[in-house]
Amino acid sequence: MSEDTQPRPRLPRWMKMNMPKGESYSKVKNLVGKHGLHTICASGNCPNIGECWNRGTATFMILGEICTRNCKFCGVKSGKPLPTDPEEASRVAESIRLMQLKHAVVTSVDRDDLPDLGAAAWVATIREIKAVNPTTKLEVLIPDFQGRRELIEQVIATEPEVISHNMETVERLTPQIRSVAKYRQSLEVLRIIAESGRVAKSGIMLGLGETREEVLQTMDDLLHVGCKVMTIGQYLAPTTAHLPVVNYIEPEQFEQYRTIGLEKGFSFVESSPLVRSSYRAEMHAEA
Repeated sequence: MSEDTQPRPRLPRWMKMNMPKGESYSKVKNLVGKHGLHTICASGNCPNIGECWNRGTATFMILGEICTRNCKFCGVKSGKPLPTDPEEASRVAESIRLMQLKHAVVTSVDRDDLPDLGAAAWVATIREIKAVNPTTKLEVLIPDFQGRRELIEQVIATEPEVISHNMETVERLTPQIRSVAKYRQSLEVLRIIAESGRVAKSGIMLGLGETREEVLQTMDDLLHVGCKVMTIGQYLAPTTAHLPVVNYIEPEQFEQYRTIGLEKGFSFVESSPLVRSSYRAEMHAEA
């Protein structure tokens, strides 16, 4: 039996996922199948797909499916990416139109191989989405662009309602978990976003060995740079070749973090075991 096919530990009861259902979910699912549309919701087997599609929200990934980085928590393939697709922006915008989405989330792989790290593709995609879907609110979950302010500001200038960049974990664990990204550099990305007047959002995973004090310090660090929206979810190893789960955090602890975060000053804190970055994303534009 290969490493990737070894049996995985049994999940705790609170990590069990309900089968997605609902009229709006079925409608979106049929459109996705009929038109061959691609969403991270489906390809990533997101536990919240039914809830999000029923609310008219979905997530798309641009710049291909191969990342130039090799983070130890991430299931996205790493290696040498293919050239960028000049038709990608149009396809994503048309997918959003066909799915009649009220709110869309766009993310991407890291493209450290490109001179502009993918910024031009980001700008083209956001502009095309807004041109084709003028009433759809948009959240973008961007890479760190190696901290290059001029590239981050190109994305900011397209005026998506929310700009998100995930910290992923606490400062002590960052070098073990993220292959290139740095904790303080990610904070600076969020500071640039917040200072522009856009809603700045970030997220972390629990279950990698972080302490309660470290989680609270991360909250303070995010608030210090102006980040007003935070998501907190349980880490699940994509395969047995990835970092193992150190522990499963109980729902009560997630709820405590949500309450503490709101008391500290966040506008929104989405915190529960099955929360992912885009969970309830349509609400966060109000932050």
